[in-house]
Amino acid sequence: MDEFQEVFEKYAPVVYRFLLSHCQDPELADELTGETFYQAYLHIGSFRGECRIETWLCQIARKERKRRGRLAEFDPETESQGPDLFSRFSDREQALLIHRHLHALPEPYREVFTLRVFGDLSFKDIAGIFERTESWAKVTYYRAKDRLIEKMEVENED
Repeated sequence: MDEFQEVFEKYAPVVYRFLLSHCQDPELADELTGETFYQAYLHIGSFRGECRIETWLCQIARKERKRRGRLAEFDPETESQGPDLFSRFSDREQALLIHRHLHALPEPYREVFTLRVFGDLSFKDIAGIFERTESWAKVTYYRAKDRLIEKMEVENED
């Protein structure tokens, strides 16, 4: 139990950020983080060490989030939710436009982009979550980025 407590203390913030980047709801992210570690504790014997422990934990978190089937909608008026998206952009209107275009992206582009930018995960971690290669994660991220840029350019022309 002491070893698992160390794992929890070290990786709970990583799992929490991962979940928060998806649901934008601190309470839900906290609840899902707890459920993730409960499931990890129950299934620790299934961890084969083929990936990093945080990748395995994020895979469990992703499954828990999908199982719950309840993603909170992003509310730009709620200051306490998620990372401060608007501090990255000087113009609030432009930030809302980018966010709207991001949510219009199909999967897996939207999720990969979100994990990379807001979840601050490496391509290796993203690849592990999707059970794909690191190259796939990079290509998917850059295609998502290109699609966002393209949509922004088209919008600016209008």
